Amino acid sequence: MSSKSRSKRKPDQFDFVDKGVNDSDSSESEESVYSGLEEEPDTSEEDQEQSSNQSDNDSSDNDDDEDITLDDKSGLELSTEQRKELSTASDDELNEINDQRYTGNVKSQNRKQQKQITVKTADRPDEYDYDSSDEEDIRNTVGNIPLEWYREYPHIGYDIEGNRLLKPEKGDQLDEFLNKMDNPNYWRTVTNKMTGQNVVLSKEDLGLIQNLQSSKHPDSMAENYQSSKHPDSMAENYQPWIDFFTHEKMIHPVTNHPQHKRSFIPSKWEKLKVGQMVHALKMGWMKPTKAKTEEEEEENFYMLWKEDEESEITRRYRAHLPAPKMPLPSHAESYNPPPEYLLTKEEEEKWQNMEPEERRMNFLPQKYPSLRLVPAYKRFINERFERCLDLYLCPRKPKIRMNINPEDLIPKLPKPRDLQPFPTAQAIVYRGHSDIVRTISVDPTGQWLVSGSDDGSVRFWEVSTGRCMKSITMETGSLGNMCIRSVAWNPHPDVSLVAIAMGQTVILVNPGLGDKMVTNNTDNVLHSFSPTEEESMGKKVYADWSSIDTSDKRFENGFRLLLQHPKEVSQVTWHGRGDYFASVMPKGDSMSVLIHQLSRRRSQNPFNKSKGMVQCVLFHPVRPFLFVATQRYVRVYNLLKQELSKKLMTNCKWVSSMAVHSGGDNIIIGSYDCRLSWFDLDVSTKPYQTLRHHKRAVRAVNYHRKYPLFASASDDGTVIVCHGMVYNDLLKNPLIVPVKILKGHAISHDLGVLDCVFHPSQPWVFSCGADTTIRLFT
Repeated sequence: MSSKSRSKRKPDQFDFVDKGVNDSDSSESEESVYSGLEEEPDTSEEDQEQSSNQSDNDSSDNDDDEDITLDDKSGLELSTEQRKELSTASDDELNEINDQRYTGNVKSQNRKQQKQITVKTADRPDEYDYDSSDEEDIRNTVGNIPLEWYREYPHIGYDIEGNRLLKPEKGDQLDEFLNKMDNPNYWRTVTNKMTGQNVVLSKEDLGLIQNLQSSKHPDSMAENYQSSKHPDSMAENYQPWIDFFTHEKMIHPVTNHPQHKRSFIPSKWEKLKVGQMVHALKMGWMKPTKAKTEEEEEENFYMLWKEDEESEITRRYRAHLPAPKMPLPSHAESYNPPPEYLLTKEEEEKWQNMEPEERRMNFLPQKYPSLRLVPAYKRFINERFERCLDLYLCPRKPKIRMNINPEDLIPKLPKPRDLQPFPTAQAIVYRGHSDIVRTISVDPTGQWLVSGSDDGSVRFWEVSTGRCMKSITMETGSLGNMCIRSVAWNPHPDVSLVAIAMGQTVILVNPGLGDKMVTNNTDNVLHSFSPTEEESMGKKVYADWSSIDTSDKRFENGFRLLLQHPKEVSQVTWHGRGDYFASVMPKGDSMSVLIHQLSRRRSQNPFNKSKGMVQCVLFHPVRPFLFVATQRYVRVYNLLKQELSKKLMTNCKWVSSMAVHSGGDNIIIGSYDCRLSWFDLDVSTKPYQTLRHHKRAVRAVNYHRKYPLFASASDDGTVIVCHGMVYNDLLKNPLIVPVKILKGHAISHDLGVLDCVFHPSQPWVFSCGADTTIRLFT
């Protein structure tokens, strides 16, 4: 075969398996043969033929294994069938085959390099038209994974270059049936799971499968050894099978030993096993399987449409709902109505001016002497049309009426007379202020009462008689605003001090009432204070402490200490032991709350950042906790650990006041949106119960120290006293019962009762309001 004919022949199906030729087999180097920038060297066809003949002569001297090695060096891959052909071919045929393959490969490589210069993309052969291995299909390189992962994708895997292998198109069951009827090879067609293509099995494949199914050697029934798929099969190396043990009696038996004794004696192990099973049956440990009855063995049929077996409840729900009937005409719709149903002229004018939706009747009653004189109804068509719209547009649904007694829905509460004592009537009215009385406080003994007003005066009252024992008028020159925002009596019985908040100043006053020994001891303790060097150096000052000299006129009125704050103070409250007190500045940002210590005369800021506009603060009566109420939340801080303990959700718009139970586990919160919320700190951070008894804003709330009572004051001019019993049993919820509404204050400037305080030992409550009075209810 000439070189021209070889170059023009169609490449074999195995010529494009290898992607390139090894550099060692090309002449000199790849760049010298053809680099892409130089012209192709002038190599004649005779030189190529001579080089190929020389390689053929070298290869003819070697055996078959060296031929396979030569094929590997030249970059060709041969399948098992090609290697079998090489092993059975003669030397001349082998030389011709190698000559064709080697020359064709060099030609194809030269053509491939030339295509890389002239054409950017070349047509690639379809990888499904050939198979490079008969042992493993490497067209799909996804590995040993479940192919169900590709069920939702249009491809079934990836080839060796990373390109997607698209799934072949599949028809539906109808196409499958037509293929089964028309295709004669349908019964021998299988699907390759790795590629998704259909493969038709050959006769050799079918014979191989039949041998495997009949437990024979795969190639033992093959007629031609050369056509076998497995050339290394050793089927013919074995001798034919001889059945030594037959039913025929042989002259020389294979074995002639006598039978064992165990072959005709019952087994004692089986006897023990059966005995154990019988004992288990007698004791009830092992139960025999129940035989199925005839009803269970029969097939259970059911009706497809269960209209006959439908229950009455479902039939009632699926029943047709008739349209509601129109109401029957009344006396007013008669052509001759009674005179009381006829409208007067004024009523007719009023009916004409009303909106159609607001009218009680959509017609005017008229009287006619006879039925013959009744004209046609003007709105007949309109009403019929509206009726039709109601029939097909309005959905109809049956309403299940619940026969419940309304009284059963009301919780059963004890009667108020069973919850006495509590304040019921007004006893004393304290008059003397000329403006709104904003705040009041009672001393620990319950003998004296202090009040602060917008007229700039602080008055001390005797509780039992209603006399004003002492009055202090604040000077506006040095202290700024005259309005007294808050007063608080020291709760310690051995200290006689009252804290007064006015403007930016907190004043500590010794009223000089009561036991003289207590008042003198209070002054001696205040005068004996001497600041240390450590406290006076290197610390930030949040409030300026200044003491009043004995020569000052204000000392005679009881002034002892002044605390100057950077912003206006709205509230002052004492700790239970009487040494610490806190002041609130709503506009102080990060300095909204300051805690002062009386014995050391120092102030500290517990917060570095602003938590919102602080409304009020309170100390826990037992534990080192501080309650801080902002507009919507109440935060509970642990002063020892210096961390936030709880955050209560008030569910109100603006908190106005707060009070803590004497036990410390319950608090009440009043808000400007008429709500009073009871919190149980051991249960939840949300209100246990919310009361909406007041019609206007709640200004103040307060607990009694001894009795299970709490009160709330509102702008509606009332004070509501409630019974709030807290049980020691943790499984029992608090009992909250409103018992009395106390009235007496007049509303002035849209303000009612501004503050309320319980007597420390008696079930009495004090209240002050915008009507410049203070009232005692007993």
